[in-house]
Amino acid sequence: MTLIPKYETNGNSGDFIVFLHGIGGNSGFWESQLSFFGHWFQTIAWDMPGYGTSDAVPKLTFSVLAEALERLLDLCQLEKIHLVGHSMGGMVAQEFLVKNQDRVISLTLFATSPAFGKNDNEWQQNFIQKRLKPLEEGGMEAVATQIIPELISVNVDHKIREKAKKILTNCRPETYHSALQCLVNFDRRSELSKINIPTLLVAGEHDTQAPPTMMKRMSDEIANSRFCCLKGTGHLASLEQPETFNNVILEFISKHTSLPFTKSN
Repeated sequence: MTLIPKYETNGNSGDFIVFLHGIGGNSGFWESQLSFFGHWFQTIAWDMPGYGTSDAVPKLTFSVLAEALERLLDLCQLEKIHLVGHSMGGMVAQEFLVKNQDRVISLTLFATSPAFGKNDNEWQQNFIQKRLKPLEEGGMEAVATQIIPELISVNVDHKIREKAKKILTNCRPETYHSALQCLVNFDRRSELSKINIPTLLVAGEHDTQAPPTMMKRMSDEIANSRFCCLKGTGHLASLEQPETFNNVILEFISKHTSLPFTKSN
């Protein structure tokens, strides 16, 4: 049976915006964005295969994820979309563009990169071992305890920290394990210069996972692109400063809509 990912939606008019979460996320990561953008657009946030309510796949690869996204768009009869990808979701977006750039009106790459880490097998295996150690010792609760401080700014509100932790701990251990194995093989650096659609790159000032300097270099490789750094935020800027994040994305997407757009709608 062909896997069709599950998803959450909001809004009933305007262009479609599709949100792709990262390695420790799910559709709930985009709760604020679905609500906000639903005022003017039709929004979709998927549960990547193996995440949330979506069934898992035998082997997680970026080509499999891109194909799953393509099937989801076909199921929903979406010919053209605005695509927003966070972290690993931004990598899925880049993979999807390789064969489906004609289906994307605008692209937002948020806290992501065109390749993962160093192209060195020993480095990759060491990274995987480091990330798997807390999983093996204490499950996703231990993973969240280790990872969340690296993802979020020091002064972030306690409620935001707890929300991020809840989302991450809801990730299935076997999915997290598979996603790590998938992640280290990603490299689409050679494709950046081939992106010819309006593109926004958003970085968090204090993000150590996808540093602003790296994302600025990405932007320099994409002809029709704009770079934005959100002050005082980390890797999870959409959770830390949702109002600022949403307004930056809205300003960008509203300039590239295929249907008439008025913010006062």
